[in-house]
Amino acid sequence: MPSSFPLNISELSRLYRQGELDPVAVLRNVVENVSADKNPGVWIYRCTQDQIDAQLARTMERKHRGIAQPLLGIPFAGKDNIDIAAIPTTVACPAFSYVPSKSAAVVQRLCDAGAIVVGTTNLDQFAAGLVGTRSPYGICRNPFNPQYISGGSSSGSAVAVATGMVSFSLGTDTAGSGRVPAAFNNIVGLKPTRGLISCTGVVPACQSLDCVSLFTLTCEDALTLLNIAEGFDPSDPYSRNRADLPHVPPNPSPLRFGVPQKEQLRFYDDAEAESLYCRSIESLEKHGAVAVEIDYAPFAEAAALLYSGPWLAERFMVVKELLERDPDALLPVTRSILEQGRAISASDTFGAMHRLEVLRQSARRETAKVEMLLLPTTGTIFTINQVQADPIQLNTKLGYYTNFVNLLDLCGVAVPCGFRKAGGVPLGVSLIGPAGTESLMLKVGDALHRAAGCGTGLRRMEIPSSKGSLQ
Repeated sequence: MPSSFPLNISELSRLYRQGELDPVAVLRNVVENVSADKNPGVWIYRCTQDQIDAQLARTMERKHRGIAQPLLGIPFAGKDNIDIAAIPTTVACPAFSYVPSKSAAVVQRLCDAGAIVVGTTNLDQFAAGLVGTRSPYGICRNPFNPQYISGGSSSGSAVAVATGMVSFSLGTDTAGSGRVPAAFNNIVGLKPTRGLISCTGVVPACQSLDCVSLFTLTCEDALTLLNIAEGFDPSDPYSRNRADLPHVPPNPSPLRFGVPQKEQLRFYDDAEAESLYCRSIESLEKHGAVAVEIDYAPFAEAAALLYSGPWLAERFMVVKELLERDPDALLPVTRSILEQGRAISASDTFGAMHRLEVLRQSARRETAKVEMLLLPTTGTIFTINQVQADPIQLNTKLGYYTNFVNLLDLCGVAVPCGFRKAGGVPLGVSLIGPAGTESLMLKVGDALHRAAGCGTGLRRMEIPSSKGSLQ
């Protein structure tokens, strides 16, 4: 059951500061709720009360020494491909499991700021999927309607936030795994610029493209976390300094946002999804922004490259040894995807790399017309039965608006846009912009989220008034 108090970071922190809530009592309630959760598809590991108490004692001790603890007592979950010291990392594959001696760099930064880990969450095995059904630990069902998928691969992380068990969670996003689950769970999913958050201690899916993503209830919380979580890490070969990114004006006026040509949009016969997207366009226009039609073709082709090109070989590298030793350790659908990487040649790789550079040039011409793109996060949502009947093709459809983002070195935020009457499930839209423009997109995303009137998470709670960070 969800907690009876607000779990969004800004409000919970305020209640702590004012003495209206006690972190000890709140975290005991959180542990009780996580322990009582009957959905077998959300959690892989749940921390004990002793583990929680030890973390809180450490953060209180740091506070007493005068070390800033901006996330003091804020509960969070980590996707089970991100190392947390002394807790097994499984990547939803028991045969791959190991117990790390130290936490991933991003987890350590958050814990050093006072955040409290309450467990690790389920995922599509080896982060290969956008559906949340590919795990030996169970299917992670949509909390609004259990017949529907929750989105993947960061399925458990999104559901844990949406159902009020934690304030935020960590996901990873290579092809859309930090955005698709946000759309299907009525929460915010931030996929930062590649390299701004360290991936040291994250099991790679596709190392050159991987990002740690953030699931929150509000855009304001996402910005708070990003400011804490990001930072150059010399142990991560793909780490980047924000200062080295191109400068982008923070408040363009009027804001121009790109929308695909009508014939390039894909809603897969979902009229309600199309209507919700059109309503989001109208919402931005009412805020004074200007819609600009762009050619989506280079973005769509880049998206298709991700699972038809040499990046499958990069994914295969992660599981090569396990596949040779114990091929049955992987689920059949996961194995069928990753084993395609065996046959990719060096000439295939360079051919795809050269084609990607052509697409980058074409995409730059389109993005130069606007400050950001406004896209559906997905064109529709599917039931679990539909996905199990056609796991590859339906997964591909879910990536039409997401797969290109890391390949083209862009960043994005997914925000709720409303609910379908069919199934009663939520959908979302995404703002996609140049590297380093997270702050601007979160500001615009906050306006879209509020205008949608769908609240936050399963309880659809009202979005708190912004304290100024997004103004």
